[in-house]
Amino acid sequence: MAYRKTKSGLYVSDTRAEYTANFVESLNHTKAQWHGEPFELLPWQREIITDIFGTVDPVTGYRQYDMAYIEIPKKQGKSELAAALALYLMAADGEYEAEVYGCATDREQASIIFDVAVSMVEQCPPLKNRVKLILSRKRMVYLPTNSVYRVLSSDVRNKHGFNVSGCIFDELHAQPNRDLWDVMTKGAGDARREPLTIALTTAGDDKNSICYELHQKTLDIQEGRRQDNTFYGKIYGLTPDDDWEKEENWYKANPSLGHTVSIEKVRKAYQSAKGNPVEEALFKQLRLNIWSDNALSWMDMAQWDACDDTVDTAELIGRECYGGLDLSSTLDLTAFVLVFPPRDEEEKYIILPFFFIPEDNIHTRVLRDHVPYDKWQAQGYIETTPGNVVDYRHLENRIKELASRYVVREVAYDRYNATQIILNLADEGLTMIPFGQGYRDMSPPTKMFYAEVLKRNIIHNAHPILRWNFGNAMAETDAAENIKLSKKYSREKIDGAIATIMAYDRASRTENEIGSVYDNRGMVVF
Repeated sequence: MAYRKTKSGLYVSDTRAEYTANFVESLNHTKAQWHGEPFELLPWQREIITDIFGTVDPVTGYRQYDMAYIEIPKKQGKSELAAALALYLMAADGEYEAEVYGCATDREQASIIFDVAVSMVEQCPPLKNRVKLILSRKRMVYLPTNSVYRVLSSDVRNKHGFNVSGCIFDELHAQPNRDLWDVMTKGAGDARREPLTIALTTAGDDKNSICYELHQKTLDIQEGRRQDNTFYGKIYGLTPDDDWEKEENWYKANPSLGHTVSIEKVRKAYQSAKGNPVEEALFKQLRLNIWSDNALSWMDMAQWDACDDTVDTAELIGRECYGGLDLSSTLDLTAFVLVFPPRDEEEKYIILPFFFIPEDNIHTRVLRDHVPYDKWQAQGYIETTPGNVVDYRHLENRIKELASRYVVREVAYDRYNATQIILNLADEGLTMIPFGQGYRDMSPPTKMFYAEVLKRNIIHNAHPILRWNFGNAMAETDAAENIKLSKKYSREKIDGAIATIMAYDRASRTENEIGSVYDNRGMVVF
């Protein structure tokens, strides 16, 4: 076999590179307007295939790289490329009884590439006639060589003893720890001639992760600080010296820009991100491959303070509202927040918060936390409950009292922190709505609420504890650009912010309902 020696001293087999590229281009695309179209490799994809599959050891003729790390922004076609390479490793890599695994943080994420591969098989008659699909188990078998491609998630129990020939890690930055990575890469493929692990990921936010470790290794090798002839790394992204707001730099980070994603969509995402710290960080991370911190300061407090309208709370008596209840710990701050939706286009959302803390330890908390709970109590911004823990009986009675003053349509609460108080309030006639704290439930109202702040469409009456909570709030993000407020990473208490978001979610669903608040239900009388 003839090899070509590159300027960097590597040996490339153009025959092997072209063989892999030809296999990929024999497949069809599976998504949107490209469904059924031949897979024509873009220049960056062909370069990666040539580098990984064509670079060889001149003595053995085997692939030089057994590990590849590819960091690239979203919407560049990496799932299609990953699926095609998984099929190649299963069916065309010359390995009898090959074991190829698709790995991700959970089964749903790992199934994304697998499902693309299934669609590719179904569109390719030669493969379709030779591949047995076992969809219920997320598994396929290439019958001529008895080779298998299957899905794994980050739960590493019973994931030992594999004889790995190929492994595709999708969104490595989302792995909760390095356990699955270590199981699949530390000796699992030693019995194979050419084992290959390929990690494809966007930039992440955890700089203590296995993903950032490989990110840094890639940079170290590229800049000559480290040498590893078996590791291939490629990063498409901006450096700290690049101006992230210049369009010409967007092309540097997005090699498929103009092909799999239009410049207009990136411009729209950029405009949406301007003025919103979390959205801006997400744009940089997911669109430009710039690593961020674990959590991001969420609320721009200058924007919050600009919502400085005031309202006399006495005017709210008898009005429809929606509640959010964050019970937190019995030793800690508890928040109950009412949100009054606008009744016409001239009105704004009005936030009316109530905070509770155990009476016996308020002074200890002042000294320990350096937070002026005693001052806020004297000013009427926080209520104490008898004893050294939050008295839920007192809290229950207080909520019932508020429900007799205002028309509380619903109260949202954390479904994983439900206690007897929830059942008691439901028995008293209040509609209690369980509310998840994950991305699915929290992301939409969190984004919408921030937009309301930017539009000056809320009134918070400059409540100091509520301001403190929102100022503390840090946001976590995921690869799908979802966000949620994080108690884990936030600087201090954010219970009022969480309760507000839950109450706002319920209130915003009925914003356009106009009519008498007594049409469906009057005030609750206890």
